[in-house]
Parts: sequence; C-alpha cells; structure tokens
Amino acid sequence: MGLDIYAGTLTRYYAHNWKTTTQQWAEANGFSFSRITSQGQKEDQEAQLDPEEIKKAMENWQSQILAAISSKERPPYEPWTEDNVTSYYTDKPDWDAFGALLLYTAARTYGEPLQETVEKNWDFENHPLIQRMGEDEERVWSLFIGASWWLPIEDGLAFNAPCPTDEEITFSTTGALKMELEHINAIGWNADEQTILSWVRTEGYPADGEIQNGKLTKAGIEEHTSYNTESLAKFAFSILWQAVRFSIEKRVPILLDF
Repeated sequence: MGLDIYAGTLTRYYAHNWKTTTQQWAEANGFSFSRITSQGQKEDQEAQLDPEEIKKAMENWQSQILAAISSKERPPYEPWTEDNVTSYYTDKPDWDAFGALLLYTAARTYGEPLQETVEKNWDFENHPLIQRMGEDEERVWSLFIGASWWLPIEDGLAFNAPCPTDEEITFSTTGALKMELEHINAIGWNADEQTILSWVRTEGYPADGEIQNGKLTKAGIEEHTSYNTESLAKFAFSILWQAVRFSIEKRVPILLDF
C-alpha cells in the first residue's frame, strides 16, 4: 500500500473532497483510477456522508482533543480550520522515500555512513539504525515514534489518542515536525528553501515508464529494483517541508494517508 501526504481540513479529507497526485495525474492523462481504502474498499463504494455533518463531527472531535491536551497552566489551544472548501496540499513520497529520510536522519545523527542505495519495498522499520533512533530516549522524534497525524499547534507534543474513526494512533504537532525537519537540514544538507522546494522535481524515483501516443509504456525503460538513498531522502524531505509550510499557513493538520 502506497503512502500519500495530505495537509488540509479533516472535513475535506473524510468527505473525500480531495485527489491524490496519482488521481490527478491519471485524470490529466486520460486514465481511469480507483483508489482503494485501508479497509480494502474502493473509495467510491464507501457511504458518502453530508459534508456539513462531517464538519460538525470533526469540530466535536477537535474540541475533545484540544481539551485533553491543553494545560491548566496556559491558555487553551485555539481550534484549527474546519470546512469543506479550504485548499489542500498533497504529494506522494511512498514508503521507500519516507524510510530513506528516516535512514538519512539516523545516519547523520549517529555519525554512521549512509548506505548508497535501498531496495524497492525495503523493510525500513527493521533497519538497525532506524530502530536505534526510535528507541533513543534522548531523541523522541515524531518521525521515529510512528506519528501519522500532525496537528497545527506550535508546541512540540506527541500523544496517543483515537482519531475520528476511533482508531488509536500517534499524534504530534506541526511545531514538532517543523523543528525536526529544520534539524535534519542543519545536520545534513544545510540547504536554502529554494533548493529544498526544487527537490520534489529533481530528486526521487527514476522513471519506470513514459506516455507514448496516449498510452503508458515501459518498453525500453529499465525496471528499477533499487534507488539512491539520499535522493529519495531529499524527495521525501521536500514534500514534508511543503506540507509543514502549508499547515502553518492554513492552520490545518498533516496526515499520512495509506
């Protein structure tokens, strides 16, 4: 199952009023596309709920979460944007690039050499360096503790709680993710923002096919079974960096969609 990054309102997310980059590409190039949910259903087969009802449910869930994480010693956290019209940001790092970013971070953190390539569909969660980082009590990073949602809050927090569908997941905050990305850049590339933004176009996965006469073909193109680790890491970093920028600007959560 692939990995997409979504930054936008929860109302829009649960109303399915957004399209992944793969959906957008398929539509632009005349291909049909059916998105399979984590429950194994086609998205268009799911019950379609009223966006206004979804909005009310999201606002209710949001108020419960904010009440639970707010402290008596400081003002309560402000609610974030919830509607079905605010624009969203999305892109697709997939798991191989996401894992490559974790491996790059762990290697730079511990001063270990970075392996040049990673295999397609590699098991990054069981890589010794990534496991070491995840178990390091002095470095509790949202990226390494399994966070899959980042709420638009400046403070660095991490906690487990039920998401709106009652599944318990690990939450963190945009503030925490922003600090982590800034630290990764500082210990590694030290790149300026223009360069970081360019990586989503210049780095990442090599082409596995091309469109000829309106059809997708792989003829004459080598099938790739391994990828350059640092290139994938830069690609995933750029996507997360842009998601954080968007989250801060629009005051919306960031989600891993898979």
